[in-house]
Amino acid sequence: MRSGKHKDTVLITGANGLLGQKLCLSFSSSYKVVATDLHTQNLTSFSNSVYECLDLTDRRALVFHVRFYNPRVIINAAAYTDVDGCEIHRSKAWATNVGGVKNLVEVCQKHQIKLVHLSTDYIFDGEKGPYSEEDPPHPINFYGQTKLEGENVIKEGGIDFLIVRTNVLYGVGKKVKKNFLLWLLEKLSAGEKVKIVSDQFNNPTLADNLSACMLEMAQKGISGIFHIGGTDYLSRYDFALKVADKFEFDKSNILPTKTEFLNQKAKRPHRGGLSTRKAQRILRTKLLSVEEGLEQAKKSKEETKV
Repeated sequence: MRSGKHKDTVLITGANGLLGQKLCLSFSSSYKVVATDLHTQNLTSFSNSVYECLDLTDRRALVFHVRFYNPRVIINAAAYTDVDGCEIHRSKAWATNVGGVKNLVEVCQKHQIKLVHLSTDYIFDGEKGPYSEEDPPHPINFYGQTKLEGENVIKEGGIDFLIVRTNVLYGVGKKVKKNFLLWLLEKLSAGEKVKIVSDQFNNPTLADNLSACMLEMAQKGISGIFHIGGTDYLSRYDFALKVADKFEFDKSNILPTKTEFLNQKAKRPHRGGLSTRKAQRILRTKLLSVEEGLEQAKKSKEETKV
């Protein structure tokens, strides 16, 4: 029999994803974690946590789990993030990235729950990044449109919220879909040549570092909109060269190209990325350089044999 709201219970959506796994690990050290994802298989078997299969677009299921576990905070790390896929499967993208957020806002309104939501630099057009929290959004692809609308739903919902925008999330996890780092390492380890764009700029973010920042923000009760990213602003091509250096692969297999030659379904911002000055003023957690992030990712890869 439950005894009302557990003051230290956090419900995490998208728990089987790269960031979701890091969040479950970080938060389970000091919170009771309810890990949720679409899959029946639990990839987040940490102490002080339980796992539930949950689809955010299923409002009834969401309401049931929120009533049962009574979380104080919900962290939404679930999203349809296939940028080109969003152009093709627009209904699915909208249902997840907007409809799912609407469901979360409704339960947070009713039960006085704080919502922590992950967003992206793709809400900006990439004309003059890195962007601050005060810069006006102007998405140039449908993924960015859905993420911006999700933010608007939260801001208009009259709830306590924290929106954390990030970019080029990378790292090592258990059975996660290939982020840029893992995709590149797979290609380089096979001796394949890869073309990487030299005209898209961001500040790549180690998922472990983002998770640590979010834990600190939750513990401090911080609300509003914050940008979290790495401290180095560079092109994808230069990031790829640093990956090759750190993991000791042949850099000559990395060839520069331009975005226009990739023929991608969705437009990509050229000068994206996020200014992290606001976050750095309030956080004790250090934001990592590419060198520091890749060093940590390399250790994780060696430990997990991913």
